[in-house]
Amino acid sequence: MGVGMGHRLLEAGHPVSVYNRTPGKAAALVEAGARALTTLEAAAEAPIVLLSLSDEMAVEQVLFQAMLPALREGTIVVDTTTTSPLYARQAATRLSAAGLARVEACVLGNPVMAHTGKLRIFTAGSRKDVEAVGDLLGALGQEARYLGAAGAASTMKLAFNLLLGVQTAALAEAVSYGVSAGLDRDLLIEAIANSGFSSPVLAFRAGFMRERRYEPAAFKTSLMEKDLRLAANDATARGITLPLTEGAGDLMADAIAAGLGDQDAAVIIELPRRRLSESERPENGVVR
Repeated sequence: MGVGMGHRLLEAGHPVSVYNRTPGKAAALVEAGARALTTLEAAAEAPIVLLSLSDEMAVEQVLFQAMLPALREGTIVVDTTTTSPLYARQAATRLSAAGLARVEACVLGNPVMAHTGKLRIFTAGSRKDVEAVGDLLGALGQEARYLGAAGAASTMKLAFNLLLGVQTAALAEAVSYGVSAGLDRDLLIEAIANSGFSSPVLAFRAGFMRERRYEPAAFKTSLMEKDLRLAANDATARGITLPLTEGAGDLMADAIAAGLGDQDAAVIIELPRRRLSESERPENGVVR
């Protein structure tokens, strides 16, 4: 997602400096015209810092441990990382205490949509700070909706992602059930994907399942499991339970335990086969 957003900002005429903890992952952006940063401290020159990281631990390492001491007062940190609402609120408070602003900018979409500026963006934090980065958000998304105080955008993102996780799990179960009863796998997937029960998101996951090719991932299993757990834990803290979300999270955890965490979450459809034959392993992202 970060690479896609970087390309979009360059194409929209924004000057972009890029840093990745794995330098090779930034190569495509540098070739496209971005300036490579060799250290995070160099980000001190930027009035806006855009983060696209995997989880809260990465935010701690990149933003709070490495970058924060060098950032100038008044810098706006636009964080697109999916975190818990509690962490989002805490991060905003910590940055404010350091004289910085945090714009919570949770995005919906995939890497292709990021590259083409078609993301949907939910923002939270100070409305003034959100408006200050309006040009950047306008380049990245077809829609940017302000939700209010810190944590609100994270809650919205997790609500969407739990729907995605549960739908992916339900599709995998429906296909597994039908195939176990003798239905043709490809025919079943095609029928579901083209029915009234489908949706653009479900049809997208069905494409991975039909081809049995789960790399490159549009949404890694490891990240899906993380988001489902964040939603379930936040719900528990609010006194409610999300049994479907928890069940989908367990399936994602099973896939991670099987070594499939870096593949698209649609790979959970292969779990029954793997439980019968642990010797089978995907080659180049293709399960045989």
